Amino acid sequence: MHSVEVFRDIQAEATEWRRYLHQNPELEYRLQNTSSFVAGKLASFGINRIETGIAETGIVAVIQGASGDGPTIGLRADMDALPILEASNKPWTSENEGKMHACGHDGHTAMLLGAAKYLAATRNFKGTVALIFQPAEEAGRGAQRMVQDGIMDRYDISQVFGMHNMPGMSIGTFGIRDGSIMAALDEFDIIVRGRGGHAAAPHMTIDPVVVGAQIVLALQTLVSRNTNPTEALVVSVTRFNASQAYNVIPDTVELGGTVRTLSPVLRDFAEQQIKACARGIANGFGAEIEFSHRRLEPLTFNHTEQTRIASAAARILVGNDDLNDTIPPLMGSEDFAYMLQARPGAFIFAGNGSSAGLHNAAYDFDDEALPYGIGYWVNLVESTLAA
Repeated sequence: MHSVEVFRDIQAEATEWRRYLHQNPELEYRLQNTSSFVAGKLASFGINRIETGIAETGIVAVIQGASGDGPTIGLRADMDALPILEASNKPWTSENEGKMHACGHDGHTAMLLGAAKYLAATRNFKGTVALIFQPAEEAGRGAQRMVQDGIMDRYDISQVFGMHNMPGMSIGTFGIRDGSIMAALDEFDIIVRGRGGHAAAPHMTIDPVVVGAQIVLALQTLVSRNTNPTEALVVSVTRFNASQAYNVIPDTVELGGTVRTLSPVLRDFAEQQIKACARGIANGFGAEIEFSHRRLEPLTFNHTEQTRIASAAARILVGNDDLNDTIPPLMGSEDFAYMLQARPGAFIFAGNGSSAGLHNAAYDFDDEALPYGIGYWVNLVESTLAA
């Protein structure tokens, strides 16, 4: 296993790949150029088993170790960008206006490509590596679709690992934890049905704006007064649509938002209580509600043995002081959770330094992080599949 210095030779080439991908971002499943670029690089490394078109534009490439048969582990990178107008002002700024790699998936792809090149050249492991390049992490459940397309069984993947860059963490540091590391994500919509009328005569109406406002305020107490303060729950109302006129009280108001939780029990509680809270308030005003709730990303849950394996790979690369193996869980969500439901595995964060935050128009992946990501993947493979 290796220190990061071994992988600095590939940094310049990986930087070129990363900046090309950054200049040419694509969204969701529409990754035709990105997928073609990745497949071409994989083929140039001498990898001869490459399957494209999984979940439309996903790729799985297989590298067989030189030391005989053994298990297969999966390494996943996401490839899609976000619908954001870039404001980083870098020379490699997006050339596709309104599309931007604002979450570092360009860096994730370049790091896995760098690891692929190294592993294909050395093959110092016993077993098989399945390199998973995934579309539609941001909005389309690409991980779920790749699992549904059968990649875990088709490639006999026994364990699966993911990685994400993290602004605010120093370059060359890693963070991980056993168990819940990122939140489940749900969305809800509430339609409040009252009785509209003239804004000058509110007493003649059942004002759904007032009802909706009361619901918004009351939902905050689900967090502050109805859950244990040691358990994490976030309820955010992000939509509130009412009348378009100043002098009209509408018949209906539509509101909606998101729920983030770190336990299945709390997830069930939130769904039940949001509906009950909204209905109770509406009934008190003589109004009615329609409620819908959608479960999107599951809880991202690291398995104990795979967390240990991932921690060991990072520790050998950067040392004890630069690995935090009890990082606090994040309330953001990650569709790699679907792969962790299908197979045991672990998700780790790699430092991106003092960059702007994820999903920010000024964000850019720091190319100094590339050799650390490449080295982590290589150490993970060579330790898990020791020859």
